[in-house]
Amino acid sequence: QVQLVESGGDLVQPGGSLRLSCTASGSIFSISTMGWYRQAPGNQRELVASITRTSNTNYAGSVKGRFTISRDNAKNTVYLQMNSLKPEDTAVYYCNAYIRRTNRDYPSEFWGQGTLVTVSS
Repeated sequence: QVQLVESGGDLVQPGGSLRLSCTASGSIFSISTMGWYRQAPGNQRELVASITRTSNTNYAGSVKGRFTISRDNAKNTVYLQMNSLKPEDTAVYYCNAYIRRTNRDYPSEFWGQGTLVTVSS
């Protein structure tokens, strides 16, 4: 059993900052790419940022320069530092990870339950 648990979602004013965290736990041999997605009401889920095990990163154009993704491999944790938040960043943010549970497995995709970020004055 593998779980991804997010934390850090909150209500914040425009221009403010938040830091999301997501920790993977359970039967884990290795974790490759980890990422953050978001889904606003009425919209499809979209990639926000991703990071490989060797810390190569990829960002959506709408967050580049404002958000920073990072990870701590020893803690099986990925972070999303969000600065200069805008009302359009309001969404449920989901953690995503590709995890091998044993050295015989191919990576499987796992999702967290989501954490709500609301940007409003």
